[in-house]
Amino acid sequence: MKVGIMGGTFDPIHIGHLLLGEFAYEDFHMDEIWFMPNRNPPHKVAEHTEEAMHHRIEMVKLAVRDVPHFSLSLYEAETEAHSYTYSTLREFNRRCPDDDFYFILGADSLFAIEEWRNFEEIFPACTILAAMRDDKDAQSMQLQIDYLSERYGARIELLRAPLVEISSTTIRRRASLDLSVRYMVPDAVADYIKRHQLYKKRG
Repeated sequence: MKVGIMGGTFDPIHIGHLLLGEFAYEDFHMDEIWFMPNRNPPHKVAEHTEEAMHHRIEMVKLAVRDVPHFSLSLYEAETEAHSYTYSTLREFNRRCPDDDFYFILGADSLFAIEEWRNFEEIFPACTILAAMRDDKDAQSMQLQIDYLSERYGARIELLRAPLVEISSTTIRRRASLDLSVRYMVPDAVADYIKRHQLYKKRG
């Protein structure tokens, strides 16, 4: 089975995440796309409470529930320690030795991947799908891909998907001001945010 993995805090999940998943599924003929909320990411600050984690998980469930090839992975949500990509991929390969894993990341992450913990272990464990961004043109992306491939034996493909200028930060800010976030997130997620008054306390 070919499995695409998209990790993140998903605070909240939005249509940019879902579009990347859909284009990866179609362009690379995936069987499934796993959306994997991270409880304690090493590079980001997420509200570290059981309630906040619960809400992030529930929003991912709502976002993927009507898409047969999308699913929720709770692997990184169930650990209190920092979750590192190399360790997660190692465990997935151990559990599912017959599956091929494709790790979806953004252009910024591709250029920073040598700063990640034990990054060399990521490359043999998966094929990386690197999403294009306007501020990283195809030529510079290809140069980085060539560099990582030649130096570390990485398998990296370009993922061409629509650039959606939406961020979870913007969504949280709008929700904190009681402004609409519809069309930035699936309707069910927008309703969930409003119903639970998420982000009102944080601002």
